[in-house]
Amino acid sequence: MAEAPKNYVCTLSSQEAEDLRALLDYKGWTFSTIPYARYRAVPPDNQKVNVTVYESGKCVVQGKDTSDFVQFVLEPEILHTLSFGYENILAAEAAGPILPHGGTDESGKGDFFGPLVVASVFVTEETGKELISLGVCDSKLIKSTKKIYEISAGIRNIVKDGFSVLILKPETYNRLYSQIGNLNQLLAWGHARVIENLLEKVPTCPRVLSDKFGNPALIERSLMKLGRKIVLDQEVRAESDVAVAAASILARESFLKGMEKLEEIAGCSLPRGAGVQVPITAKEILETKGIDTLNLLVKTHFKTYLEVINNNGN
Repeated sequence: MAEAPKNYVCTLSSQEAEDLRALLDYKGWTFSTIPYARYRAVPPDNQKVNVTVYESGKCVVQGKDTSDFVQFVLEPEILHTLSFGYENILAAEAAGPILPHGGTDESGKGDFFGPLVVASVFVTEETGKELISLGVCDSKLIKSTKKIYEISAGIRNIVKDGFSVLILKPETYNRLYSQIGNLNQLLAWGHARVIENLLEKVPTCPRVLSDKFGNPALIERSLMKLGRKIVLDQEVRAESDVAVAAASILARESFLKGMEKLEEIAGCSLPRGAGVQVPITAKEILETKGIDTLNLLVKTHFKTYLEVINNNGN
């Protein structure tokens, strides 16, 4: 097995550089300055990776955990691509047999504004290949909202009733988070719910695949009667599986539609993610609409929420 790369270089726009800084700050990274650089950052409890972003936009990632950082943070959260070490399993599936199985994925977990959405999709040999022909892939690779909506309609037409979508509006999400107190446990609960819902519709589903976002036992412990009878697999980059990719698109569709409804409440456009524009918009909403309205729009356990509230003198 080839040794994992210990360095990675890419170019960030000014906005991407600031979004990365905001994301790392949210995750508790420590920042320092070096010549010709905007910033250098290291994680709080792990010195096996460091990130330097230069004034030119050049971003250098170094250390033993470079691969993990690029695959799980930099690409999906900032660059919105999946290329580093990415194997196109969908292409392989298109050429070979696809065994019946389900897939789950979520959208919105890293967004300060908006709901958390979890979805599941069941595929067979026939529907799986139809989905691939439709252009189904990880939703992070699809930049157009219109395209997400178009492919989502195609997915539902192909799989018929073989899908489930769980939408947690911010007020529901915040209530559940206050009860559970841990994001991974909340995610596991959401994945378990859509698995159970899917199995009620497709009781013959033998296996479900989800992305590995924490201890595999979290989802297993959250499953109920139907879910405990199937094989549950959790893999890194599971979005390369056609069922998981389809679930990611349905989840993204509901997230985007949820954001449209919340923007009507806010009376303004709501930025995605957790970048530098997020606290600015949140502060404007707090000042013009009040804290009750803000609480209908955001995930209140984010560090950004306390910063906005405290800086506003409340």
